[in-house]
Amino acid sequence: MSWLERIVLKGEVVTLEPLAPDHIEPLRWAVRDGEFWKLWFANVPPPEQMENYVITAIENAEKGNIAFAVRLNATDGIVGTTRFYNVDEANRRPMLGYTWYAKSACKTGVNTESKLLLLQHVFEKKKALAVEFRTHFFNQVSRSAIERLGAKQDGILRNHQIMRDGSIRDTVIYSILQHEWPSVKNNLLNRLSSNRGEPAPE
Repeated sequence: MSWLERIVLKGEVVTLEPLAPDHIEPLRWAVRDGEFWKLWFANVPPPEQMENYVITAIENAEKGNIAFAVRLNATDGIVGTTRFYNVDEANRRPMLGYTWYAKSACKTGVNTESKLLLLQHVFEKKKALAVEFRTHFFNQVSRSAIERLGAKQDGILRNHQIMRDGSIRDTVIYSILQHEWPSVKNNLLNRLSSNRGEPAPE
């Protein structure tokens, strides 16, 4: 059995469900809201590639890289996806990313609670030593969101990846360590509480 298992994580705002084929069409609709795949620095799949995106994620789950569909509890609609990937089981260190949402779900607390559920599970139930985040150097929205979680920057991998448009990506690496989790958790809970009923600063 893999260190990370397929599990449903339910909060007040969202429910995270292991990605399945029946999420393909809802995710196609979600990604059309905002069309974030058009951002040159983002790794968001266009609608026509969603089936391959989901099927590949499901296949990777057999290696312990668990992807989730994000369901908005208020509407029961799928608004995005996120996942644990490149999981280092021996050292209890997963990466957390491949996160994107419909535009209508941004600045609503969806990302804050999604990260709370995922981090709480991996630190408190699975005893992770660290959780790593990676993003494009020029993706300021993603970098700001990661920093608001309480993650600290570890460094930058220069000329790290070739993007689909042929440009070269510098990758910024962040992490949250096991002993930092209590403070990060308090930060996330406070953000959710102080923004209940109004847009959260995603």
